Amino acid sequence: MNRLARFSAILLAVLVGAVILVPMLAATDPLAIGDVLATRLVPPGASDRLGRFHLLGTDRFGRDLFVRMMLAGRISLAVGMAGSVLAGVVGTVVGAVAAWRGGAVDRIAMAISDALLSIPRLILLLLCAALWRPGAATVLAVLGATGWMGVARLVRGDVLGVRAQPYVSAAQALGASSRRVLWRHVVPNALGPAIVATTLGVGNAILLESGLSFLGLGIQPPAPSWGNMIAGGRDLIVTAPWVAIAPGLALIVTVLACTLLGDSLRDRLAGERPRDLAERA
Repeated sequence: MNRLARFSAILLAVLVGAVILVPMLAATDPLAIGDVLATRLVPPGASDRLGRFHLLGTDRFGRDLFVRMMLAGRISLAVGMAGSVLAGVVGTVVGAVAAWRGGAVDRIAMAISDALLSIPRLILLLLCAALWRPGAATVLAVLGATGWMGVARLVRGDVLGVRAQPYVSAAQALGASSRRVLWRHVVPNALGPAIVATTLGVGNAILLESGLSFLGLGIQPPAPSWGNMIAGGRDLIVTAPWVAIAPGLALIVTVLACTLLGDSLRDRLAGERPRDLAERA
């Protein structure tokens, strides 16, 4: 792992720790609205009229922006990571079964995958989010339902290669069931590209979740997410730019760190010495 990837991993670890601990240790409730006139739109690094210090300032309702941003990060990271993992699991299952069964199952699964891949993912997200009630569960389901196609393609190609290995025929000759051979011997040796694609998809899922929340189709206030925080501060971009810039920077840094980490994992997987598949099984 290179220095940039190591730095990205450390940054993500620090961010995960912060989004868990900061809202728990905060002196004030990040969702509560107090004395608005005394605390609203305090600039970063200043104290309000009640004497409370605010690292990143406050929003229009006097809520501490740093604590609120960390709480939003907890939601955005959880939904983004879970959505990417869900898409990876669905794609792995679909791709593995399609390659293993072949025939009509393979053709139908890949036809559906190609059809969905031909439609921009944002359009699918907007359509699904508009059909169901906005919320974390809807965003999670939509991310999983619209992100599995690329993973399915990768897994299918690897399974087709692995199933031709001699140890697969040997396991079948020894009486192992088709299901056991697939999930015990074939799929574990075809997971490398799926893991990389899922890792790279985390940043994209977080970005898409923030986009939906920005448009009002994702996480709904008063629950914060980076997307709806940016949307809530866009009309203050001239008078109080920190309200929108702070969550925007947090989103950029997180997505960039996830992407760099995924790229490093992909390069490491592509550059490692090929091993004997029979030994890995």
